[in-house]
Amino acid sequence: MKKILLILFTFHFSLLTSMAQTLEVSQAKVNAGRTGFQQPITATFELRNKGRRRLLIESVKPDCGCTAVEYPKEVAAGEKFTIKMTYDAKMLGHFQKMAAVVSNGSQKPVYLTMRGLVVPEVLDYTGNYPLALGNMLYDNNVLEFDDVNKGDTPMQEIHVMNNGEEPMQPHLMHLPPYLSATMKPEILEPGKGGTLSVTLNSDKLRDFGLTQTSVYLGRRLGEKVSKDSEIPVSVVLLPHLQDYDEFSKALAPQLQISATDIDFTDFGGKKKKTTDVVLYNTGKTTLKISSMQLFTTGLKVTLSKQELDPDQTALLKITGYAEDLQKLRTKPRILMITNDPDHAKVVININVK
Repeated sequence: MKKILLILFTFHFSLLTSMAQTLEVSQAKVNAGRTGFQQPITATFELRNKGRRRLLIESVKPDCGCTAVEYPKEVAAGEKFTIKMTYDAKMLGHFQKMAAVVSNGSQKPVYLTMRGLVVPEVLDYTGNYPLALGNMLYDNNVLEFDDVNKGDTPMQEIHVMNNGEEPMQPHLMHLPPYLSATMKPEILEPGKGGTLSVTLNSDKLRDFGLTQTSVYLGRRLGEKVSKDSEIPVSVVLLPHLQDYDEFSKALAPQLQISATDIDFTDFGGKKKKTTDVVLYNTGKTTLKISSMQLFTTGLKVTLSKQELDPDQTALLKITGYAEDLQKLRTKPRILMITNDPDHAKVVININVK
């Protein structure tokens, strides 16, 4: 009898475990912001199958015919996915629409809610603010400080627009010691824009050449960072070169380079491609290449030697990897720092598109 009870208990426990909710929603309610009359607006929901078996989505049923949905039928174990709800915006004013997700990942339907505002007309901000992070529109997702000398404090700007219905507080997170940022105005009301100013303090940089990091754009204080909010930052700090008069300049090293633009647009179906660049010292003293750095992934470089006596050459081999280069957000480049007063910084551009 005890054995039978144990078997029944084990079966019941296994059944409850198999029915446990495995459909996880990161945010069940999404504010889609404002849109113009009869200009459909879309909310994207991020979900995950946290179970050990395949997730089957039977249906995603919106609460009215004014809302269309887009979703996958199957999701592998552990995978993330999205469900999109699009409202046709055929009625003015505030709206709230729901959809029920029916799947084998939960015992009851999981409800998703989108809300927003339909106004008579909406300004087209896509030209001025081509990027979006939820309801925050902005115009710059890469910060590059080129040709910086020690002591310089250059500044770059990110222009931000609040396209939502609630005030937001745009700011940058994970700033390194050599960067500072200010937002004016500090609070953005709905429909208003502002400027996020980012200043570099070059005195706090330790190394010449390329310094890279990432900062993250936030809409409100305490917001978590994500890949979508990442803003890569690169700084090129030039070395301090002695002042050359005409006589001493005639004795300085002089770099000649066979190419500063490399074409990696066609790999011919291969996974990688290699190009050779020749460096030549036509000066009177030793040419020293003190630094060689890559702005992005997807490249591999090898230099035959870093010091070239007069009339000597060095071979720079550049290998590009097709799959990695096609995924980049920023332009791939190679940076060289030399003691040639006319070519203290040399940039080799890699063309991939």
